Amino acid sequence: MVLDTGSQLSWIQCHKKVPKKPTPTTSFDPSLSSSFSVLPCNHPVCKPRIPDFTLPTTCDQNRLCHYSFFYADGTAAEGNLVREKFTFSSSQTTPPLILGCAQDSSSAEGILGMNRGRLSFASQAKISAFSYCVPLHQNDAGAFYLGPNPNSHTFQYIYLLTFTQSQRTPNFDPLAYTVGLVGISIGGKKLNISASVFRPDASGAGQTIIDSGTQFTFLVDEAYSKVREEIVRLVGPKLKKGYDYREALDMCFDGNPMEIGRLIGNVVLEFESGVQIVVDKERNLADVGGGVHCLGIGRSEMLGVPSNIIGNFHQQNLWVEFDLAIRRVGFGRADCSKSVVM
Repeated sequence: MVLDTGSQLSWIQCHKKVPKKPTPTTSFDPSLSSSFSVLPCNHPVCKPRIPDFTLPTTCDQNRLCHYSFFYADGTAAEGNLVREKFTFSSSQTTPPLILGCAQDSSSAEGILGMNRGRLSFASQAKISAFSYCVPLHQNDAGAFYLGPNPNSHTFQYIYLLTFTQSQRTPNFDPLAYTVGLVGISIGGKKLNISASVFRPDASGAGQTIIDSGTQFTFLVDEAYSKVREEIVRLVGPKLKKGYDYREALDMCFDGNPMEIGRLIGNVVLEFESGVQIVVDKERNLADVGGGVHCLGIGRSEMLGVPSNIIGNFHQQNLWVEFDLAIRRVGFGRADCSKSVVM
């Protein structure tokens, strides 16, 4: 399962038994579980317009609650809503939680939905805090911690922003972890971007969220154009002209990433209360394959989302803790490839 702080619904891959074929090791077989149950169409969650839960649901031919969901990157998942327990150890078992049992998915093997919605895993399991540590390399394990992090005394915290009901417009996600980003610096130079660009406007556009399920960081046009302007000033001749990576990143290079990274310098995301996320010059470019490296920042318009999204690329080698009881997010530097899963 992919840990996703930008999603509410948790879901796993379920499979239907097919004679004479091996069971996929990445799928879940409900027939082997004594605690598994399905949600019928008349279950309250299956009714439309449940507050803070906008998942499209219908009745399937078996009168079971069917869902279908599309993510911002165009991937999709669908299946039936079910109840199942999660067991982490002999002393850590949740009551039956509502999740999706996916029969068809074009995205991950599963999602652990950890946003602020009442049907997220964090809410249903009544978790007071959780944290994760994203390694630099995808093949490394990283770490995920349920409950207060024992390293939290070293963390710097920012409080989540709250907004009134009247500000919950179609462009605003009230369930996201919204933070107060105030500026961006590149190579020691603070870019001329108004802090208001990182806050929702009257339409709800401009919200800044921490999203572990999005790979890269995306900015609204006014902020992105200033970033690109500075990159062009620093290394414009080295840009790979006419190239974009999966229609998401267009500040890309063919040359030596260490050399280009040094020319760009550190990339710093600046938050309220002086808290910073510093992406060192040695790792401010993402390897996208084929010898191409891209700055891990794209334009939100490419996703069709009018928000600033801080993706997991800019969370690498950090403990990121979500303290749900105090409504704050903490950051602490770490070597996530060496972090022990606790």
